[in-house]
Amino acid sequence: MRSERYIPYVLILPSVLFLLFLFAWPLLEALLLSVRGSGGQWTLENFQRMAADLYFKDAVKYTLLLTVVIVPLQVVMALGMAMLLGGISKGRDLFLYVWTIPLGISDLAAGIVWLAIFTERGYLNSFLQGIGVIQQPQLWLSYETPWMIFLAVVAAEVWRATAIVFVILVAGLQLIPKEYSEAAEVFGARPWQRFWKVTLPLLMPSLQVALILRTILALEVFAVVVALGGRNLPVLAGEAYYWYNAYQNPGVAAAYAVIILGISVVATILYLRLMRSKQEGAA
Repeated sequence: MRSERYIPYVLILPSVLFLLFLFAWPLLEALLLSVRGSGGQWTLENFQRMAADLYFKDAVKYTLLLTVVIVPLQVVMALGMAMLLGGISKGRDLFLYVWTIPLGISDLAAGIVWLAIFTERGYLNSFLQGIGVIQQPQLWLSYETPWMIFLAVVAAEVWRATAIVFVILVAGLQLIPKEYSEAAEVFGARPWQRFWKVTLPLLMPSLQVALILRTILALEVFAVVVALGGRNLPVLAGEAYYWYNAYQNPGVAAAYAVIILGISVVATILYLRLMRSKQEGAA
């Protein structure tokens, strides 16, 4: 029947409306807000004020550093966990559930959990005092130790969000036919060779999705940083928040958001181009 041609469009209509009203519209509003002055005129004043902000350079530096450190760590750990899970015959579901528990923990809650570890009266100081390494509590998370705040944020993010990458990779491994690995084994390929030459190329689409998703989320890191270091470790999303709430300047806050969007788009394009080339080479 002729009406059946329109059934797919009717089915995807709710998703399209959802994306338009909750993503496309706010995105357009943020873009317009970032280039609109207080008098309604088009201007780059908001970007100029953002660039002149005392915290801008540090926010860019720490945001990119966190992304460069966190994302590879999470991918490597998640890939190892996924491969280990594939080799488990008994209790596989238990390991899967335990490793995905952090998925149910919010950014802020994860930051508070790790704050309880690194704070002056936290578990780390108590442990170190108990074994005699230190004589009195150390102040780990202060403006004098930005490197420690950085490491604490990395630890919290790796603990909290590696499960996202893990779930994506486990789903990707389930789609790889076992016959490929079995055939490689018959021809004498060792486990590492089977992983490098067979599993990894076939897993590339899932890796691409995981890298894009985690990079975008890492560029937006905020609540964990606020809980552990406040403004002692400035990040782009945090500066957008401070400009919007503390300084009551939505224009500059929107400019920060546009910068995050721009970096995310560039990273996504790079992943799509580079990993597509590798997939084509493998094919």
